Amino acid sequence: MRFHEIEIDDEVWRFLKKHAEPFEDTPNSVLRRVLLTEPNKPLTEPIESVLETEILKFSKGVPKALSQFLEVIYRVRKMGQDRKEATRNVAKKEGVFYQTIIDKYCRQLEKKAFEIDRLLEPDKLQELQLLLEKKFSSHRDVIRQFLKSLA
Repeated sequence: MRFHEIEIDDEVWRFLKKHAEPFEDTPNSVLRRVLLTEPNKPLTEPIESVLETEILKFSKGVPKALSQFLEVIYRVRKMGQDRKEATRNVAKKEGVFYQTIIDKYCRQLEKKAFEIDRLLEPDKLQELQLLLEKKFSSHRDVIRQFLKSLA
């Protein structure tokens, strides 16, 4: 097969790195999987999820702990992942350990993991919103807008 040289920007490079299997993928194999969805190696996430996650970006002023937890919430509520899977995926995307993400939202909110699970239930989103707004009071608008988008 013939190969061609292309130039990509930093954002595309980060996307490729995020979706690559270490020591296995090349930029070409990631693009092939994402664009052509090789039948023998499916995406770890559906293409719609990849695109939605790329859209899920917060301004630089939003604390990492908040933005990462909001992404966990998004993955649970919109993508149907459980909290553990969502946390693993956010950790992988951020290039940090799974425990780092758990520590951030549990410690910041002063809750245990099972309490976070309860807050992620559909009928508890109002309680979760109040807790987040109390902890991250200067980011109330971001929290409200984000949680409203989940309804």
